[in-house]
Amino acid sequence: MFRKKSDPKTHMPDDDARETMVDAGDAALVDSVMEDVSHDSGTPKEREHGPWDVSEISDEADRIDLGSLLIKGVPGLSMQVQVDEKTQRVAMVTLVLEDAAVQVQAFAAPRSGGIWDDVRPQIATTVTTSGGLVEEAQGPFGTELRARVLGPNKELQPARFVGVDGPRWFLRGLFLGSAASPAGHEGLTAVFSNIAVSRGTEAKPSGEPLSLELPPQDDPSQVPDAPGAQGAPGAP
Repeated sequence: MFRKKSDPKTHMPDDDARETMVDAGDAALVDSVMEDVSHDSGTPKEREHGPWDVSEISDEADRIDLGSLLIKGVPGLSMQVQVDEKTQRVAMVTLVLEDAAVQVQAFAAPRSGGIWDDVRPQIATTVTTSGGLVEEAQGPFGTELRARVLGPNKELQPARFVGVDGPRWFLRGLFLGSAASPAGHEGLTAVFSNIAVSRGTEAKPSGEPLSLELPPQDDPSQVPDAPGAQGAPGAP
């Protein structure tokens, strides 16, 4: 289900943008994300608990299809989709569960290896030059950035930047609200772990955002806004 808004609260690269809200807890999509996901036995050890490549899942039909991202719905999960008004293309997806949120973006990566080690310093530099604080730490997805970034009223807000390298793709998550704490938010961590990325076969330069699409629209519905969402500093 969708709700369109003409005055987005989340910063976009272009001012002409709109947000669409989707209820991701429909009964047909509700399954426990803690269940075992059938995946290729060749899944690298660093991703043995996800996120997945589309070739590693067997439940595509039960997911919200956003093109390059396939999201497994759970009770209480809502989704904020930011659309560039000029291009009519989805720019970013924010998943919201209770008082926690994660902004998700997928990018192309080279066949030769991942890009998270190169992206982290770029994000850290952007955070610090904007007046924030950042440090590296170990989390459930490996090395992550724990930061305090400037909010809309110039106050420092906690944030966690997570990166996952997959086969020719890179998935970045910006955890906000209660999910920004070192302990994270168990339910939202599970949702992020269960995301599947569909990169496609076409050639793309490293760091290019993977295409996102809106799912079919239903009747409007009220869903909560993402807590503390301000856009993700830095980009591949």
